[in-house]
Amino acid sequence: MNEHARPKRNLFTPGHYGCPGCGATLGMRQTLCALGEDTIVVMPAGCWSTLIGIYPYTCLTVPVVSVAFASTAAVAAGVKAGLSIQGNDHTTVLAWAGDGGTFDIGLQALSGAAERNDDILFICYDNEAYMNTGIQRSSATPAGAWTTTTPDSALKDQKKKNIVEIMAAHRIPYAATVNIGAPEDLNDKLKKAKDIRGSRFVHLFAPCPTGWGHESELTIEIAKQAVKSRVFPLYEVFDGEIWQLSPMADKIRVDTYLKYQRRFKKMLAEDCLHFQMQVDEDWQRLLDKCQPKSSTPHRQGVHTG
Repeated sequence: MNEHARPKRNLFTPGHYGCPGCGATLGMRQTLCALGEDTIVVMPAGCWSTLIGIYPYTCLTVPVVSVAFASTAAVAAGVKAGLSIQGNDHTTVLAWAGDGGTFDIGLQALSGAAERNDDILFICYDNEAYMNTGIQRSSATPAGAWTTTTPDSALKDQKKKNIVEIMAAHRIPYAATVNIGAPEDLNDKLKKAKDIRGSRFVHLFAPCPTGWGHESELTIEIAKQAVKSRVFPLYEVFDGEIWQLSPMADKIRVDTYLKYQRRFKKMLAEDCLHFQMQVDEDWQRLLDKCQPKSSTPHRQGVHTG
């Protein structure tokens, strides 16, 4: 990341309560570097509501509003409305929630905000389970993964919910996927999202060493492998209609991504093959939606909420 893209002061100070190698902490650091200090964070229950610190201490130097699990997008929309009444149209209101607070418990409020096209930036830091309360499965948990509620005797059968397709179906101005293993792409997309008016949704991939069962020093490498294997491809969606792929390295086999994660250790060879087939099918569906970047001009969303 270029030095000129960094904020003038450190918005993420030492002393967070995250686990070693926590992908969600890296995601927050990268996000605040892109958005800058003129940001208000609205944060529900989840890993981040714990690792931010115990009152009166905090690792963030931007304002943070702690809210109930289901209400992140609604409160963020209210904060933005209050700022607008004060004549402040420049502060970014960032709704920051995990996959449980986005895919599941917070989906109703998020859908409502998107339907109104409320002028907020919603980022889901996705570690693919309810990690803060003991590694329970969410609808973001991939098929074949171990959690405490999908033990070895009953691994999750269902595919991961495609949250970006759901948000794109609302025809919001901007949706995108980003990954802590691709910081320049993340920085570029968040700066773009910051300048767009209306509802913006960003799906951020954040590996969890504790819940996924990988060594803490492998967090970034696993994040990169998720992109290379197309388990988590990088792309953007404008106005729910224009889909664009982001630059990615050549495609690799899915088992390269799976093998370092103990949550997949009980997958049989045929299960791994089925996982590969699902990834290939999803990748082809995405390719079918995308157009060459040079031929896909887009318009900036206008806030109507």
